[in-house]
Amino acid sequence: MDTAVPRAAQAAPPRTGWYTLPVTLLDRLTEDTIAITLEVPDGLRERFAHRPGAHVVVRHRAGGRELRRSYSVCPPPEDPAALRLVVKRNTSDGFGAHALERLAAGDLLEVGPPAGHFGLPQVRGAHHVLIAGGCGITPLAPMAAAALREDPTCRVSLVHAARTARGALLADETAVLKDAYVDRFTALYVLSRERRETELFSGRIDADRLTRLLTLLGARPGPATRFAVCGPYGLVETVRSTLERWGAEPDTVRFELFSTDGAPPEPEPEAPAVRQRRVTTVLAGRTGTVTTAPEDTTLLDTVLRSRPDAPYACRDGVCGNCRAKVVRGAVALGRQHALDAADLAAGYTLACRARPHTDDVTLDFDA
Repeated sequence: MDTAVPRAAQAAPPRTGWYTLPVTLLDRLTEDTIAITLEVPDGLRERFAHRPGAHVVVRHRAGGRELRRSYSVCPPPEDPAALRLVVKRNTSDGFGAHALERLAAGDLLEVGPPAGHFGLPQVRGAHHVLIAGGCGITPLAPMAAAALREDPTCRVSLVHAARTARGALLADETAVLKDAYVDRFTALYVLSRERRETELFSGRIDADRLTRLLTLLGARPGPATRFAVCGPYGLVETVRSTLERWGAEPDTVRFELFSTDGAPPEPEPEAPAVRQRRVTTVLAGRTGTVTTAPEDTTLLDTVLRSRPDAPYACRDGVCGNCRAKVVRGAVALGRQHALDAADLAAGYTLACRARPHTDDVTLDFDA
């Protein structure tokens, strides 16, 4: 069995810049979710080439505000190169509401280039077990399609937790995959607001139900089994803790959150004595230095004064867009959900959740 390709061996794509792309197709998926397909001109195709699991940031201006939202690139199975985003309405005044109520074909969106580190490892012949909660299916569906298409020796099993059958996103595309790879792809749906004939598929996913689902799929932790989970905090933590108790090695489980709702409050690190500190930024091949200001609450605040093109979106330690490597000095990192133990050991931090801990800090966003 082949081993996974280390992240360090993979070339990091450029992460800066905004591009105006036209909307070519809008497809209403559910009452509160819409798929947006964007046209990428020939001159930008290399810039917007994406791998399964990648995301882009959309910058939207409305009512004097700038909103940045991160969305997984979610192409349909028949067109894996397409730049399609699945957008859900979460508030009445966010980009999701704009997309559902006002966006039309021909409109222009400001979009950053694809980024992110979520994805399946390149392990030939693996059993990839994907667990999605709600719209957490959006990165996992193209990951499943790519694995099945590129590795004829692998298996893929999907567990999708949704409220109702009608609200299960991309179920039609999942059915297409099942028809195309009938011997290698299995999809199970667990509905929290609809009762199904089998108790196993009705209700929320807790540790007991998850264990029974994975047993049904033949997905016990082992050297040939890889797990990827995307969803809200509660589901991700349930999966992680259950797999840990079941003996899964940490490096066989990959995860991505789309929300910290439900996460317990965590104390922030003690701030060092208030004084100016020197922060050097390496971004897009350029180096610049700025000093902290009293109003700065994180390193991102400091960095943006000298490099307004620095990547960021959620400011809550979830999307990972502001990921940078600390190459000099030290930082204090608060609560975050985007970096794993290997990232932290390698010296990475999130600028939106970090504060300088020494008088001289260098952040490399290109690393």
